[in-house]
Amino acid sequence: MKQFQIFLPFIVLIVLGGCSSTADKADSDELDTLTIPDAETQGLSELDRLDGNKLTEVIPYDDNYGVPGPSAEPGEPLSVRIFYFDFDSSQVKPKDYSAINAHADYLIAHPDSRISLEGHTDHLGSREYNIALGEQRAKSVAKMMRLRGVADHQIQAVSYGEEKPVAFGNAEYALSQNRRVQIIYLR
Repeated sequence: MKQFQIFLPFIVLIVLGGCSSTADKADSDELDTLTIPDAETQGLSELDRLDGNKLTEVIPYDDNYGVPGPSAEPGEPLSVRIFYFDFDSSQVKPKDYSAINAHADYLIAHPDSRISLEGHTDHLGSREYNIALGEQRAKSVAKMMRLRGVADHQIQAVSYGEEKPVAFGNAEYALSQNRRVQIIYLR
């Protein structure tokens, strides 16, 4: 009887472990059947969409809660309102300089206009770290605009860290879509 008492905890762990792996397998099978609407139109390849057996979902960006701001044709610098960052970095990429400068020039020409620079991160790292990194990213864009001549009262920098993702999953494509700063024109 004493030997049974010694092995009882191990038997319970084995039984519980078997139950959890069955549930995980059921969830995994369910995820394998998911599809992403319009994945091809979002420029995702099959490899970008897959995270192991889990598909990555991308939510289209929409800044309806701001005001329209400057109008621009697609491809023009003023049409760019999202700037992406490398992993664990708050350094603005050189390819974004012309768009940031165009928004700065617009703000200088329209002194009553104001913007919010919203910093975001992927879900890797602690909540506190991601809030700080999102703030650093927003401040990097703000600094470029201030150096160009935009007044302090026209720019507000805020960080949401990992709280407002536009893509879900652990695939690099999803993570990279969340490492961003968005320009929102305010009323």
